[in-house]
Amino acid sequence: FIDRCRAAGITVPIVPGLKPFTTKAQLTVLPQTFHVDLPEELVAAVAACKDNRAVREVGIEWATMQARELKAAGLPVIHFYTMSRTDNVAQIVKNVF
Repeated sequence: FIDRCRAAGITVPIVPGLKPFTTKAQLTVLPQTFHVDLPEELVAAVAACKDNRAVREVGIEWATMQARELKAAGLPVIHFYTMSRTDNVAQIVKNVF
């Protein structure tokens, strides 16, 4: 994505943002709100959760994986959308940094 932006002449900083899942309802709300496609594996993992506690764990696991990939790619900063759930992001930061 960044390479395509730079090739198109976009030179402003690009800051990736991650929103860890916390509820099953976010399977439909987040794609509609942010116009994003979700990986089928993530959708299946969240759909299989019995409660929001399990969804939270899946959200932390996936966001940790994504943050590690972004860090390994050399991105200098990651924005986390906490939506007042700072405990989730605190766990992700502990996992990654």
